[in-house]
Amino acid sequence: MSLMSARAATGVCAAAALALLVPACSSDDDKGDKKDKTSELSAQEISDKAKQELLDATSVHLTLAEKGTDAEKDEPAAMDLTLDRAGNCTGKLTFAAGGGSADLVKRGDKVWMRPDSAFWRHQVPGGDGAAAAELFKNRYIHGSTSDPLLKGLAEVCDLKKLQKSVDEDSDDDTDKLKKGDVTTVDGTKVVPLTSTEDGKKKTLYVASEGKPYLIRATEKGDGEDKTTTLRDYGEPVPTETPSAQDSVDIAKLKDQLQRT
Repeated sequence: MSLMSARAATGVCAAAALALLVPACSSDDDKGDKKDKTSELSAQEISDKAKQELLDATSVHLTLAEKGTDAEKDEPAAMDLTLDRAGNCTGKLTFAAGGGSADLVKRGDKVWMRPDSAFWRHQVPGGDGAAAAELFKNRYIHGSTSDPLLKGLAEVCDLKKLQKSVDEDSDDDTDKLKKGDVTTVDGTKVVPLTSTEDGKKKTLYVASEGKPYLIRATEKGDGEDKTTTLRDYGEPVPTETPSAQDSVDIAKLKDQLQRT
């Protein structure tokens, strides 16, 4: 039982959330006076500033929705995570193709995962999945990042890894961004930056006032339909962890799996 592919989880999170990998090369020709408002900067300058804010962030609340036909059943089709550079996080992962969902809490090297019954049935074949769902119903599986069953799942909580992937991968991108008119996303005024490559349209929505935070990133076309929203930059990850009575040590899970 894999529980989940670390590469899949981290890859989806990085690729979607960091659509900021869209280029720092601009096709915007505005060379006029630059004022404090982000909307009056060039597309390249906006992209650069938004990227730097993301790289400097100590924490962020990230939500991801993948509705495209390319979504694989073992990959998260949706995420709602608050994560920080220390590797702490709390939130929920929802898997494609009826793969269920799992609540996730990580604090230091301790991990708690609470799958729903659909997750158990999907991950453990036959009637064993239903048995596991009943045995561990509404309880968290608790262990540490040293355990192979939880290590991969916990890696999705690492904001530093996410930031590193953005910093490394963006250098090779040579697409061109176009700046659109100021619009609104979730009540925040934003500047849209768009690019198109291989039939896919990517749009970054960067806050036009205050700090130039990346607020939303979308990627659509050629089987992709992905939306990532970022908010609460710098807000701490909640410190509350599941209680002992609501948790089951992962050793019990392993013992159950060996019996099935």
